[in-house]
Parts: sequence; structure tokens; C-alpha cells
Amino acid sequence: MLRNAFFLLFFLLTSCAREPLYHSQSYVFGTLVDISIYGETDERARQLADHIQQDFQSLHNRLHAWKPISTGKPSELQQINAAFSQANQTIKISPDLAAIIADATVLSEKSNGLFNPAIGHLISSWGFQRDEFAVVNINEAEIKNLIHAQPRMTDIVIDNNTVYSKNPTVKLDLGGYAKGYALDTAANYLRKQGVKNALINIGGNVIALGKHGDATWRVGIQHPRQPTAIATIDLADGWAVGTSGDYQRYFMLGDKRYCHIIDPRTGYPAQDTQSVTVLVPPQAINQSQAGVLSDVTSKPIFIETPKNRKLAAAAFGIDDFMVIDANAQIFVSKKLAGKIHWLIPNVQFKAID
Repeated sequence: MLRNAFFLLFFLLTSCAREPLYHSQSYVFGTLVDISIYGETDERARQLADHIQQDFQSLHNRLHAWKPISTGKPSELQQINAAFSQANQTIKISPDLAAIIADATVLSEKSNGLFNPAIGHLISSWGFQRDEFAVVNINEAEIKNLIHAQPRMTDIVIDNNTVYSKNPTVKLDLGGYAKGYALDTAANYLRKQGVKNALINIGGNVIALGKHGDATWRVGIQHPRQPTAIATIDLADGWAVGTSGDYQRYFMLGDKRYCHIIDPRTGYPAQDTQSVTVLVPPQAINQSQAGVLSDVTSKPIFIETPKNRKLAAAAFGIDDFMVIDANAQIFVSKKLAGKIHWLIPNVQFKAID
């Protein structure tokens, strides 16, 4: 998780009397959400932040892969997955969800299937579709069968606002997309409301609007093995940053760590990486937006073999990224190396040309 929450909270405690900075926190999408709005009255900023938090909660309820909204009322995503379990059974869906699935499919294809929201059954098999993570009995036969079935986003057919799957093993889990989508939605809402300066952080995916007074917004990058930030990055207007790591959702079996980021090619959690951070510039209107890309693009880089990480980033036009591998070696792209501010002295890293 990016630790900008710490920096912003510290700033509030020391400076809120002098500067018009409103800060709120909530817990949505299974993680901490921070909203900071600069330059508005507290009352207006509170109303704006409350609206965003309500939107986040609604999206969370709609896209929850395993928890119903209430007893006997499954989420929209659960209803879709129930239809998908019966090959070619159509279901009507909301226009925004159809657009989300279509966009996720395009991104999955760009990643050569390494970003694959269709592998919900695999994610469930590893015990990561629940609130608490514990050791599971690894079901090798089930994993092998699911890999053989090859659930893919291209198995999903969208016709206007109806959808069906040609493959009954497709089970959508949009956990690697929804936080980024929520960032873009919130940023667009604030801009439409005339807000020029804000920072939104959803569990390590962060997007910036404007500045923090005269200064650029600055956020921290979580150290994957220490409860501190390893570095900071300045976020210009419209830029987003995201970190995927093996340090929040995982379990240990023997001396081996199994995290929630699963390689669709093997059916097993990726093992070569501790964390990946990507920095994403503003995008054209007709493309996937910076928030979504900050959420999605770190996963293929995380999963890919060391020699192919640069290719995985290039597939999405990502020039700024950092990888901390399983041996705690740090690799930083040439462009990001000039933007990162190290907080740990004498950091040694290898440049990615």
C-alpha cells in the first residue's frame, strides 16, 4: 500500500490551521480509502468526499465477487457469474458494467492474458475470495482442470447490455480493476464539481488533481518487507500511481509465501516478485484512464518472468515502473529513476534501460 495516508495525516496535524486541506478516511474495497481536498471550505469538501465515499461503497457492493449485498440479494457481479456458469445463458447488465467488462477484456488482451479477471474460480481455490486469509490445502487437480479449461475474457460476449459466456468456467473477479476505475470516477466527479486540487488513495492506488498549495502532491511507496515507505514520488495533475505487492493478501505454507496475484498460465501465485509500482500519465479520453491503468498494469509486470518485465510494461506504454523481486533486488526503469526520492539511505538498484 502507498503510505501517503501517513504523510497526509501528519500534514493535517501540523498544518491544518494554516491551509485549507480537508482529509477524510473510510474503508471500502477491503482497504483504506483516503480523500484529501485542497482549497475548498470544510463543509463543501466534506459533502464532496461523502458523495465519493457513497459512490465507492455502491461500486463495491455491485462488483463484490463473493459477498452478497444482503441476505438473499447477490451482487450484480455474482448474478453475472451465476449466468456464466451456464454456457451461453444471457443476462441483462447495466451499461457501465458492460463498459467495464469490455475495457477489462481489451486490457487482458494487451497483457497476453496475464491480467485475467475471468479466473475467479482459481482465486477462490487459493482462498482469496474471503475476508480473512489462511492456509489452504492446495488442490492440484482442481487447479490443473481450471488451467485446462482456459477461462478468458474473450469468452465473454457483450451484445448491447446483455452478456453471456461461451465458457462455463469463466468467473469474473474485478479486484484488479475496480479500485482504479473508482479513482477515475472520483477524479471525473471532482473536476465536474470545479475542484482543482485533490488526492485520492484507494489502498495504494492514487490519483492526483492539481497541487497541494504551491507544491506537487507527494506520496510514499510501501516497503514490501518493512512497515515503512521505501521512497516517495511526486504526482502531477492527472497522474496516477499504483503498487501491487505480496505483503497484504497472502498466507505462508512452510517457508513459502502464496499471495493473491495468480499467474493464469500456471494457476499458482506468482513467486518472482515482492512488489511492482507503476506511474501512469493522463490518458486520451477514448482510452483506459490513468486510474484503471495504475491498478491493472502492475499485475502483468508482477507475474511476468524477469526477462519479460519490460515487455509487459511496454505493452501498456508504461515507461515509469519499479520492481522489487523475490530476492529484494530493486529494479527501476530509467525514466522513473529520475523521479523517485529514496527514504532509505544507500539504496542500491539496477536500472532498466
